[in-house]
Amino acid sequence: MTAAPRFPSHCLRLLTLAAAMAWTTLALADDYAGVNALIRSGQAAAAIAKADEYLAAKPRDPQMRFLKGVAQSEAGRTADAIATFSALNADYPELPEPYNNLAVLHAGQAQFEKARAALEMAVRVNPRYAVAHENLGDVYARLAAVEYAKAQQLDAANTTVAPKLTLIRQLFERPRAQAAPPR
Repeated sequence: MTAAPRFPSHCLRLLTLAAAMAWTTLALADDYAGVNALIRSGQAAAAIAKADEYLAAKPRDPQMRFLKGVAQSEAGRTADAIATFSALNADYPELPEPYNNLAVLHAGQAQFEKARAALEMAVRVNPRYAVAHENLGDVYARLAAVEYAKAQQLDAANTTVAPKLTLIRQLFERPRAQAAPPR
């Protein structure tokens, strides 16, 4: 497979607690809010530790496991986050959010086929999940770019490929003046 350019982090949307709070019950809100506050303040390691403490007593809690995966991702512990979201998908296949976040991590590693498969599961589980649909569109575009780049390598004389590849690359470029602030 042709080496694909690094997938810009601003392209796919990682679901964070703000969207996941729909899972919350009032009795547990403080535990989730505490971990979320640590994540938002850039204290991912502390968030992971607090999540682990909570999960020691309630190891199957899907929301805290989800938050732990978000914290792992924020801490740059991609392999751990992938493992966390994969385990959530296995234990709670009816939840689309872990599939979405798993896809974002795979796309960040240019593993677009894995990202596509995870996002297709997310939209199969919840056909009204707009974020997953948007992310799936982005992944399809990246897969198209990989194929156009292959076609260009195999047949440099083909003049129809270069404009298509340029258009797709422009989708993922963001002018410096419009760049989003880091998350």
